[in-house]
Amino acid sequence: MASKLTRSNSSGWLMAFPGVALMTLFIILPFFLAFAFSLTNQRLASPNAAEYVGFENYSDLLGLAYFTLEPKRDTAGEAMRDADGAYEYPRLRTFTRNNPDYPNLKGKREWFSWQSGENRKVVLASDVVFMKALVNTVKFVLFVAPIQAALALGLALLINQKLRGINIFRTVYFMPVVVSIVVVSLLWQFIYSPGDGLLNNVLGWLSFGAFSPQDWLGNPNTALGSIMAMSIWQGVGFHMVIWLAGLQNISPTLYEAGDIEGASKWQAFRFITWPGLRNTAVLILIVITMQAFALFAQIDVMTNGGPLDSTQVLVFQAVERGYGKQDISGGSTISVILFVIVLSISLVQRYLTREK
Repeated sequence: MASKLTRSNSSGWLMAFPGVALMTLFIILPFFLAFAFSLTNQRLASPNAAEYVGFENYSDLLGLAYFTLEPKRDTAGEAMRDADGAYEYPRLRTFTRNNPDYPNLKGKREWFSWQSGENRKVVLASDVVFMKALVNTVKFVLFVAPIQAALALGLALLINQKLRGINIFRTVYFMPVVVSIVVVSLLWQFIYSPGDGLLNNVLGWLSFGAFSPQDWLGNPNTALGSIMAMSIWQGVGFHMVIWLAGLQNISPTLYEAGDIEGASKWQAFRFITWPGLRNTAVLILIVITMQAFALFAQIDVMTNGGPLDSTQVLVFQAVERGYGKQDISGGSTISVILFVIVLSISLVQRYLTREK
């Protein structure tokens, strides 16, 4: 005869089964399939059977090399210069195209370089576009995560007041979250549009006509920053609600005790509010980091990865390769790399914010 504990566990597993089944079907199983595809040359539609290639896809994406280009020299051994006085260097492709003396450079392209005395230092990558996407994604996370978390906390502190009409402000701040990200992206395209765009007009009015209109999404120097600003605005309301829930779980008696002891606003925040928000802060950081790494819709709608690959990100690259170029193995490899990065960062965050 089953005990009460056994019946309770059976009921719990039965209730959890639909959720576990859906997670297994749409999250766990696809991840293992993606890892399996990343070890092959699988195409989306190809008459040829997929072949096992090991970790070749990973080396094709992550392969890097460092090379020093020395200037051309004349018969006297002096470095040659062009008409503008700049050093002349041999073409890089002479070292990267089937040169048996430099097998580690084969197939790689210049990613970036800098001058060091007479020599030119060059970093080459097997896949420059992927490296740009990786760097842009990390930049996006490093800028968006702390700024969005701080703004959301500030808004939560502002609306955590017993004032008449405060629910109106809560609704206004949360509204961008419930609007489709595609609609938000189209709206901000209008705001950022060159010439007579809303942002250019406002800045021109504030500067009394001194501001020159910018092509915010068409300039490689401003495109990614523009998307960062829009993403912060769109997601800050969601994290504000999470901060607000954490604030409302702090006992009011702690603040009353602080008032009795003569604590200032800053001291109350430092010694009561912030310690009480510790678990909320861990959740916020992990959620924002995961959302930032999942950046896709804004890029797809607003810039399509351009201009000059300045807004390429990992998820966009995975989708573009997997479906746009029908390279399932390449898209799967990027997905696995992204999973490892997000998992590693989440574990580090949990370690740094652990109970001490």
